[in-house]
Amino acid sequence: MPEEKNFGLIPIVRGLLAQPTGHPDLPWQPVILKQPGESKLPPLSLEIVDPNNIRQQWQKKIAEYESHHKTKPQAVTLPGIGVLYTQEYSVPSQPPQPFQNKIAVVTGAAGAIGYGICKHLLEQGCYLAATDLPGEKLDSFVQEFQKIGHQNIVGVPMDVTDLASVKQGFVKVIQTWGGVDLLVINAGIALAKPLLDIDLESLRRVERVNIDGTFLVLTEAGRYFKLQGTGGDVVLISTKNVYSPGAGFGAYSATKAAAHQLCRIASLEFAPLDVRVNMVAPDAVFSGGTHKSGLWAEVGPDRMKARGLDEKGLEEYYQSRNLLKVKVTADHVAKAVLFFASRQTPTTGACLPVDGGLPDAVPR
Repeated sequence: MPEEKNFGLIPIVRGLLAQPTGHPDLPWQPVILKQPGESKLPPLSLEIVDPNNIRQQWQKKIAEYESHHKTKPQAVTLPGIGVLYTQEYSVPSQPPQPFQNKIAVVTGAAGAIGYGICKHLLEQGCYLAATDLPGEKLDSFVQEFQKIGHQNIVGVPMDVTDLASVKQGFVKVIQTWGGVDLLVINAGIALAKPLLDIDLESLRRVERVNIDGTFLVLTEAGRYFKLQGTGGDVVLISTKNVYSPGAGFGAYSATKAAAHQLCRIASLEFAPLDVRVNMVAPDAVFSGGTHKSGLWAEVGPDRMKARGLDEKGLEEYYQSRNLLKVKVTADHVAKAVLFFASRQTPTTGACLPVDGGLPDAVPR
């Protein structure tokens, strides 16, 4: 296998091969780079002459190839990697299609909200890397989509608390398709206990997933966005608890607030790269498709006991407390993600509540 540092060359090429659209919000139509493939023309061989000036060198080589062959290269050879093949080029549509050839990475995918997000992204034509802890749950999740005809999905085992696992996960995405355009940070866990009953190790367990995990995937994606040079989007699945924390949810509320703040900072720091970072703050989502919420499987029993309710009664309680008296679903959360990812407005650093209207969850 090529050295890890070599995989950083692939997003550079992918960015250089992207076609400008002239659209202010969707300025690039990216390509997919993959192995194996075929090309009617000889591949463009790219070498590193000056390690400090790779982008400019390769931009010139691509222009020379286009001038000679009257078309963009259908295959490129990279040092230490070999030949990568592009999909057929097409004239960018007007207006551009927001998800054409876009590569999305979703963390914590194999759950209720993750199911809704993955379903909608695949329906929009995304190439989707569904990441979660390795095992049968992730494998069957991916197979479920493949069985109904969604072939542009791969399962990527990833422990968001482990830097090596995060790096390996992103490398697999780069190997498969060439880059990343959208990161949806959905991995998270909860702890339902009063502060006086929380031991330090339990708190740290929640911190590792909700804070460390957010930081690691956010910064790793940011490095690839920078290499590509064609912008990108990040959407954090936050929570109404950031603005309206509940008693017994101290560990969850505090750690999700920290993740939320990390993404607000990223919206400032990533803006020069044309990377938009936004948040979606749902209230309780209990299921998506046939998938139950892992978070509510953990905290639901205590919530039911505290209120003297069964599972159905608990869902009805959360529905009754919002202004619109609606059930918040995984589809609702997914549509909020699509709003940001499709760049319908020039927005970054914003949070979109998906809670049916909770008067105490302010600012709105």
